[in-house]
Amino acid sequence: MPVNSAAANKVLRVGSRDSKLALIQTQLVVDMLQKEYPSLHIEILTMKTIGDKIQDVALSKFGDKGLFTKELELALEARHIDLVVHSLKDMPTTLPPGMALAAVTEREDPRDALIMSPRHQYRTLDELPEGSVVGTGSVRRVAQLKRLYPGLVFMDIRGNLNTRLAKLDAEDSPFDALVLAVAGMSRLGLGHRITQRIDPLLHAVGQGALGIEIRADDHDTRRIALCLNHGATALACAAERELMRVLEGGCSVPIGAVAQWDEGSGRLELRATVVSPDGQHAVEAQGEAVVEGEEGARALGNSVAAVMRERGADRILSAIERSSPK
Repeated sequence: MPVNSAAANKVLRVGSRDSKLALIQTQLVVDMLQKEYPSLHIEILTMKTIGDKIQDVALSKFGDKGLFTKELELALEARHIDLVVHSLKDMPTTLPPGMALAAVTEREDPRDALIMSPRHQYRTLDELPEGSVVGTGSVRRVAQLKRLYPGLVFMDIRGNLNTRLAKLDAEDSPFDALVLAVAGMSRLGLGHRITQRIDPLLHAVGQGALGIEIRADDHDTRRIALCLNHGATALACAAERELMRVLEGGCSVPIGAVAQWDEGSGRLELRATVVSPDGQHAVEAQGEAVVEGEEGARALGNSVAAVMRERGADRILSAIERSSPK
């Protein structure tokens, strides 16, 4: 069936979390689809996930890799929706039976950002005095930052980006700064609040990209979603996600991974780290390969993960698993 006929007069129901950022991201995808298929009728259905509903518990305490995806996947399975727009970093590396990752959008800047309190004139982490309190809900960020800045204090913070910024800006705020994703701040039009892009931090797997999830047997929607796929980003993220899958990590595990293309050689380079939550122990590895398809990207992720295991990554991750809620 031609791609255009798959979209002709079709009603496409798109699922999204109901946060402001999620809706902005979903609208970006809808706009791309509408540009490619002007006659396609698109409806957006929103819902809250368990990660949205429970705001007073640190993400690392849940022990669940589908905190921001499960409810949307259930709606997809029940055929209430046809396609889901996720932040790729929230998607488990192994999808539920019958589900498929149909496309990965072009990546925004995947780095982590420092947002300083308006009370301060400081701009970077290096300038913050010892004892300053930095807010983040990410175990990965805390682990790497403790290793780099042992004199700082890290405190958990939950809520959507606007809620977190309001907590930072409050007169009685305990926070001197926050660490958030550059991509989310930029998509919300809040890039001006970023005081530092933290280059030493290896970002979350898939950070900055959007993942498009469908039912595996929905061939019409798969054909429609093809226009959303950015090949270079998809391969880079495939390498990162395979590394995480092999290491059996989730969004609450301190794995950082950066896959980048070397423009000169056309090779894909992958750097990764696993850091203990206290920042005391770390395992790092990197590799590169000429990658032309998803199989090659996954092979690169697999090989870097194997090196990390040889260097002791399993010991760090096993210790975290033993201390996690069951």
